[in-house]
Amino acid sequence: MSSLEITARGAAADAIATLVPQLVKDEVASRLFAKDATLWGKDAEEEASKRLSWVSLPRSSRPLLGEIAALREELHGEGVSRIVLCGMGGSSLAPEVICATAGVDIVVLDSSAPDVVRRVVAKDLEKTAVVVSSKSGATVETDSQRRAFEQAFAVAGIDATRRIIVVTDPGSPLDGEARTAGFRVINADPDVGGRYSALTAFGLVPSGLAGADIGALLDDAEAVADLLAADDEGNPALQLGAAMAGTKPLRDKLVLVDAGTENVGFGAWAEQLIAESTGKDGTGILPVVADGDAPKHAYADANLVRLVATGGDEDFDDDLTTDVEGNPRHPDSIAAEQPGPGDSLPQENVGDSGSVITVAGTLGAQLLLWEVATAVAGRLLDINPFDQPDVESAKKAARGLLDQAGTAAEEPAFVDGSVEVRTLGGDWLGDAPTLPAAVAALLGQLDESSGYVAVMAYLDREQDADLEHVARALFDHTGRPVTFGWGPRFLHSTGQYHKGGPANGVFIQVTAAPEEDLAVPGRDFTFGEFIAAQAGGDAQVLAEHGRPVLRLHLTQHGRGLSQVQSALTTPGA
Repeated sequence: MSSLEITARGAAADAIATLVPQLVKDEVASRLFAKDATLWGKDAEEEASKRLSWVSLPRSSRPLLGEIAALREELHGEGVSRIVLCGMGGSSLAPEVICATAGVDIVVLDSSAPDVVRRVVAKDLEKTAVVVSSKSGATVETDSQRRAFEQAFAVAGIDATRRIIVVTDPGSPLDGEARTAGFRVINADPDVGGRYSALTAFGLVPSGLAGADIGALLDDAEAVADLLAADDEGNPALQLGAAMAGTKPLRDKLVLVDAGTENVGFGAWAEQLIAESTGKDGTGILPVVADGDAPKHAYADANLVRLVATGGDEDFDDDLTTDVEGNPRHPDSIAAEQPGPGDSLPQENVGDSGSVITVAGTLGAQLLLWEVATAVAGRLLDINPFDQPDVESAKKAARGLLDQAGTAAEEPAFVDGSVEVRTLGGDWLGDAPTLPAAVAALLGQLDESSGYVAVMAYLDREQDADLEHVARALFDHTGRPVTFGWGPRFLHSTGQYHKGGPANGVFIQVTAAPEEDLAVPGRDFTFGEFIAAQAGGDAQVLAEHGRPVLRLHLTQHGRGLSQVQSALTTPGA
């Protein structure tokens, strides 16, 4: 019996019934696993031809297991008990979910904020080993973090070459530099893109060193590989891809709800995979990781995805349409509590919730499932799921702003308490005199039928974690999907969709002055200047694409953050 199970109802089920037979007839699954680069059209063929090795990773990554186990034992013998991962996008998100699901500790450093970098570098250095992951070998965030650790190890009298492990593509700038300097280097498969790299060295090395059972992860993926490669209407990846990208009209939002899955934080990994793969050419699927249970609103332009426990039994009241007091319940709330895969459901309990997909499976199986389904969705959307044209535009803008570091910042439209308010992307602020009024003005630009809100916080995702809950408040207030991203990590995730997908988002960016800046060793800029340039560059490119951006800068962190939380939790109040 497969460790993957999927059910679909409403529009998603209709899309499966309509499209999967044609996908089977076109032999999409078997051609994908045969690495057929023609599946996405002529324009995508060149890129796809060097991005398809992920389909064979459950088998081809096996040789890494012994190397990682030996390295873990060696580090343990040197007193290492703390693994820090410096990486961005797929290079950090996959190990994060792998380790969280396995219940093992790993510290993921995917921020340029000086206070965050300083805290991570300073803690338990004598017990720390660092994995530096960069596919291109030129990722500025990762290079800067590596430099900070190298300097800290040197000051502490610790041999950095014994504590830093580099994971990169063969032949990258980092590959040559690290080998020359005497660092341990493990090369990843160069024919796999970053967001499809969960089962490459990028996912396995840090996870294995942290103590996760990466052999079992590969076992689970390999167990479903033949199923996902089959040209069969029962192929769950064809079903999921059709449900994601084949509804008519297209439901271009995918609301991911943790409904009991054992795969901790899976939604964040799926978010970067789907958003960066599909959000381009003015189309795409926007993944929205729900905070808590299902949203109370139904969306005619969204699929609701319930991520449930593998093999779990769920008990439900006979009447799901009313609450404990007998009051009518919203269809999405009903949909979010439907039985898992394989369980029957009276049609009347679906109501008009529109489109519900329920997915269960072990982590290794689901990593491969969603990768295949996203590639299938790319074919249905007629886009190239392996490029990310708008990620580079934000990097270029950030580099331009870094060159201007030290110049005076643009004057704010106004200052409210400890928050400077600036706007980009049109003359929509009006005469708003306060932070709540500015938020209301931005939300006034929201398309009530197809729009979404994006909150992008260039803050400390550990110490400022409560801010993430504003997404749910905005979700419930506006009746529209809300994404929340920690900067700069989201730039390698939903950042592509925000700029390359449909032009129907409104954007709230939150930045802060650091408590103390931190120099990047060997560079002519600081971490504070770098993260400011990243935020400014992203806002600039969003505005160039016609997106309205509300920029909120905290001049005093604690007070400013409280103001922003209040304004976003009760917008218009």
